[in-house]
Amino acid sequence: MKKLDWYILRKFLTTFFFSIFLFAVIAIVVDISEKTDDFVRSGLGVRKIITDYYFGFIPHIIALLLPLFVFISVIFFTSKMAGRSEIIAILASGVSYQRWLRPYWIGGVILASILFVANMYVVPKANNVRGNFEARYIDANSSYTRLLSTSSNIYLRIDSFTYAGIYSYDTLTKRGGPVFLYRVNGEKLVENTRAAVILYDTAIKKWKFESVISRVTAPLGETVVSEPTRVMNFNFTPYDLSRDKYTKDKLTSPELARFISLEELRGSEGLNDLKVEMYRRQAVCVTVLLLTVIGAVVAGRKVRGGSGVHLALGFVTAALFIIADRFSTIFSTKGDLPPVIAAWIPNLIFVFVFWYLYRKAPK
Repeated sequence: MKKLDWYILRKFLTTFFFSIFLFAVIAIVVDISEKTDDFVRSGLGVRKIITDYYFGFIPHIIALLLPLFVFISVIFFTSKMAGRSEIIAILASGVSYQRWLRPYWIGGVILASILFVANMYVVPKANNVRGNFEARYIDANSSYTRLLSTSSNIYLRIDSFTYAGIYSYDTLTKRGGPVFLYRVNGEKLVENTRAAVILYDTAIKKWKFESVISRVTAPLGETVVSEPTRVMNFNFTPYDLSRDKYTKDKLTSPELARFISLEELRGSEGLNDLKVEMYRRQAVCVTVLLLTVIGAVVAGRKVRGGSGVHLALGFVTAALFIIADRFSTIFSTKGDLPPVIAAWIPNLIFVFVFWYLYRKAPK
């Protein structure tokens, strides 16, 4: 890398991190002002609120708006460079337009890689921390909490011969019941197990039945077994029993892929929402890269009006991208558009936008 690369890359990253830091501070201040009463009612100390809530809130809000702030940062510092005729001087010295864009590509790849890792593992864990805090202390009486904490009439296919049903399950306490378990052989029921309570033991990471009655049928008769507790080794976890629409945001990408596979095995409907989320975590990283180079091309031209014109064009472009993203998601979740196409349509559209702007840019 040459001095030109380091010069542009340093401006790019410092502008981005400074802007995202200021926004995070503003977001925290606004959030505190809205939730002050809830924090007081919770009875928690400042340190507990920070670790149990804001350690989850900050990664969530930063990841949500990172592509937009990358775009704004690129437009802002590139427009300043164009206003001072730095870009004209760079191109007039013999540097090609493609060579001038190289540090933008490098910076975009760096930030896209950070977002990729965050979306896969960090942000879902942060959403889990934030969601649990809100459910317990902020939204205790709202419909959101009822959706989050209680799931009813859950039916599972454990394996090719075993089926289970849980009439009620609380995801916060990891406890539910009553529960039944059927084991079949062809068209015959060979075992019928019922329990008053099902709970997840976090120490051994297995399920437990309480107040168990099991009936096993055989050609010569029926055997009835009663047990106070029974440890069950199932292929699902408490996450898999969640039925609220926020579950997809709390699962890491490997967990989300496994959850989708399990739901497909159960024959569940409405999985497009989960699949769109899984593909979008990958597509948004390409979005960061596209918005970086689009911002450089848009702001690299010296125009009358300076940064104001460039920022206006940038916000219009960002608005069009968000609209395309929302429409593609609705067509997938409510229609028949494949989830992978819905997640990648905005990027495909803006590839052509970038190519058009690149061809029209003065070189």
